[in-house]
Amino acid sequence: METKTSKIGFSIKEFYNFSLIEFVIKGGIIDPSDLKNVELPPVPYNKGAAISGRGPVWLYANLAHLLHPARWVGTYEPRMNSIIVVASHVNHPQPGDVIPLE
Repeated sequence: METKTSKIGFSIKEFYNFSLIEFVIKGGIIDPSDLKNVELPPVPYNKGAAISGRGPVWLYANLAHLLHPARWVGTYEPRMNSIIVVASHVNHPQPGDVIPLE
């Protein structure tokens, strides 16, 4: 599924306890005004959600905000091949926890 403006493409990989939402900015350029049109694909909020992709920090912040209903939110850290938890509504995991990918 893509944003209304078709500037961002999304794909989702499901894991046992979280969904990995990967994004691609088509053409490699996005404008802050494009945040008004970001529409995530359906995500199961009964588990964690992690964000992955090359983009500006303000896009990551917006995606984390949109994923707020999830049990927890994290970002993919490719150098560690892990998810770093940045927000949580549950006791475990908590912000700062590292979830390795296998």
